[in-house]
Amino acid sequence: MSALLDISQMDMVFDTPKGPFTALKGVDLKIKKGEFVSLIGHSGCGKSTVLNVVAGLYQASQGGVVLNGKEVNEPGPDRAVVFQNHSLLPWLTAYENVELAVKQVFGKAKSRAEVKEWVEHNLKLVHMDHAMHKRPDEISGGMKQRVGIARALAMQPEILLMDEPFGALDALTRSHMQDSLMEIQNELNNTVIMITHDVDEAVLLSDRIVMMTNGPAATVGEILDVTLERPRDRLALAEDAEYNRLRSEVLKFLYEKQRKVEHISKAAAAKKEQKAEEVA
Repeated sequence: MSALLDISQMDMVFDTPKGPFTALKGVDLKIKKGEFVSLIGHSGCGKSTVLNVVAGLYQASQGGVVLNGKEVNEPGPDRAVVFQNHSLLPWLTAYENVELAVKQVFGKAKSRAEVKEWVEHNLKLVHMDHAMHKRPDEISGGMKQRVGIARALAMQPEILLMDEPFGALDALTRSHMQDSLMEIQNELNNTVIMITHDVDEAVLLSDRIVMMTNGPAATVGEILDVTLERPRDRLALAEDAEYNRLRSEVLKFLYEKQRKVEHISKAAAAKKEQKAEEVA
């Protein structure tokens, strides 16, 4: 099966007061339709930068992103983003927030009755149909994120981009949201790229885990295939040998391999500095 999304030799360089800063270097990643891919790595490793380039919010300095055979160079309805902050419009109800996105994407292609049915369908998918007429200040943080996900799904994007969508939630709410996301993906078979700092979350939800090296000039370090059967039960997986092996592999990459690379890099930089001083 050919890739739905192709990130090829992507560099991202930012201009700063201290000169050019290379955030990403040579990022290569292909994602198939229906895959759930997590990006994981330490803070500053460029995970959000990758997501922002795919979303069309940033333009790659070198290389680029191709979605369904077309180059990505601006935002579009074929990619919907769910941020850690729900970003709902506070003066609109949950229903109206989703309705606004539907009208923007579909325009007059859907009748008023079809829009109503589609909005309600997507709110029901995330178990928010009971609170569709409440404003954001009348519902909990987890419920706001559900509405944000419903709004993204209602756009019928080719890819759902999620930037630590559950990072601000308490542990119990986060677990419920992960379960809901697995249900939705099982039903819709949509393609998801999610940024997370949570190793357990990455293993539980993903088909593949993309582990990023530390920045600057961050890139794809290793990719781990997660072949655990679906649907996945978090309680059963806690005792599962393969789940624990995968979890261990991610932890080793993050806390052993990256530390070793960082140590070598620092030693090389110190040696270079010492040579420069000797020459001077």
